[in-house]
Amino acid sequence: MGHQVILSLASNRFQEKNLSRARQCLEEILSDLRYSRELWTQPVGNACRRDAYLNQLATGFTTLDEDTLNGRLKQMELNFGRTQAKRQLGIVPIDLDILQYDDERRHQLDWQRPYVKELIADL
Repeated sequence: MGHQVILSLASNRFQEKNLSRARQCLEEILSDLRYSRELWTQPVGNACRRDAYLNQLATGFTTLDEDTLNGRLKQMELNFGRTQAKRQLGIVPIDLDILQYDDERRHQLDWQRPYVKELIADL
């Protein structure tokens, strides 16, 4: 079965298309995937852009260790066109974060965000 993970997916550019593509990519590295519903949110702390984010959580299993999984997620972000320059402009084609790996929570501040609290109930 492997390691159970919870991931956060978010996009503020071509949101529906990019979340759909991200789910297809995740199918290649995770098994028994389940997803929350999608939820639109306004950007937090980003004065540059006001494009809404489409957010979703996913849970599944992987045989990859945490560092390798995170590396694969960051490579996916690059493949979607995510760059530091775009980030500074507030453009996020896709953001993929590990919120939990087995029993270890990551990105502690994200767990406090209302959309995470709402969507975690879907999983």
